[in-house]
Amino acid sequence: MVRIEESWQRILAPEFEKEYFGILTERVRHAYATTRVYPEGRNIFAAFDLCPFDQVKVVILGQDPYHGYGQAHGLSFSVQDGVPLPPSLRNIYKELADDMSTDFVPQSGNLSHWARQGVLLLNASLTVEEHRPMSHSTIGWHIFTDNVIRAISKEKEHVVFILWGAFAGSKRGLIDETKHLVISSAHPSPMSVHRGFFGSKPFSKANYFLFANGITPIQWIKG
Repeated sequence: MVRIEESWQRILAPEFEKEYFGILTERVRHAYATTRVYPEGRNIFAAFDLCPFDQVKVVILGQDPYHGYGQAHGLSFSVQDGVPLPPSLRNIYKELADDMSTDFVPQSGNLSHWARQGVLLLNASLTVEEHRPMSHSTIGWHIFTDNVIRAISKEKEHVVFILWGAFAGSKRGLIDETKHLVISSAHPSPMSVHRGFFGSKPFSKANYFLFANGITPIQWIKG
């Protein structure tokens, strides 16, 4: 049985029984046995473990984990404490400070405090080989994470989906926008950040939607 938080185990149990997931599992095991893969095996499902299905308020979709040593720990865009901020995360924090009208100076790139409040920091691929971005994008993870998005869309109401960049935006069709909010913009990468990411105000928009639907907003800046 896949080791994953109990509420997700209940929701995703059918996925774990499908043929593709068995093949995916074997491919991931082989990769960990023969190459350096991130994140550590115990953190593959960290996004789910820190943010139970019943508590999901916001989904922020990334592409795949950071592929450098010591960075990835199972949450999209997040890095472990003490790790320098990657460029995209630095830009996310800049937009957050502007959106919240504060002089916020981040002390860490660890976004676990978002996850514990109901932000599912989901990568489309949950593993990656060292220094080989997108190396696990065709082994079955996308089938799994697409179905995670479908399950959230179907089973929950009033969830905010934040989709940054063309790849994340391509998942929009998986979401029922009659009951959920989709916020999309350019990606926070330095190559695209000035094409509409800066000034998009995703954090305040998400909180306004949650508040309007009687849901406690996210404290984006750690107090």
